[in-house]
Amino acid sequence: MKLTDHEARVLGCLVEKEMTTPDYYPMTVNSLAGACNQKSNRSPVVEYTETEVVTAVDGLRHHGMARTVHGKGDRSLKYKHVVGEILEVTPRQAALLAVLLLRGDQTVGELRTRTGRYTEFADLDDVAAELAELAAAEEPKVEMLQRRPGEKESRYRHLLGEETAAQEMAAAPPAETDDDAGRVAELEAELAQLRDRVTRMERELGLD
Repeated sequence: MKLTDHEARVLGCLVEKEMTTPDYYPMTVNSLAGACNQKSNRSPVVEYTETEVVTAVDGLRHHGMARTVHGKGDRSLKYKHVVGEILEVTPRQAALLAVLLLRGDQTVGELRTRTGRYTEFADLDDVAAELAELAAAEEPKVEMLQRRPGEKESRYRHLLGEETAAQEMAAAPPAETDDDAGRVAELEAELAQLRDRVTRMERELGLD
């Protein structure tokens, strides 16, 4: 099962709002559009139309991951997710998936901080243990990315969505270009010249 970007965003919003604002859950198309287009706690920031949200919800229903709700007195159709049932994950694991769906690849520390509104993890090891379980499932839900040059911590990403060019670029170490190599060579040459100048100055001042 591979979700589109729109489906992934809608699913993340459904899980988020169930856990953080249960009084406003299940959700209407209008409230889902507002949640998808939030300027905070989202990466990337998007501007989905209600038509696009309806299409995404229909896709989630096709995957069996969302259902309609007909509440007594409701004027608008509402929707809820069934992530725990379909993916066989715990609420804490669903919280981790939601944050990954809404904010992209993240470290264990970022995930612990950003799931604080959803649930509670005792420490980083607690988060790592849940991620390891998600990664080791028969159908893995997350994976740990290779650490890129300059990064101190590994990042995790969800495996529920389609592989995009942006994700592939984020997962791969940046390749050195000819321009990069040229700039490095120039800097090394300048450094050598500066060292020579300093050496000559020291000799002239009798400091060698």
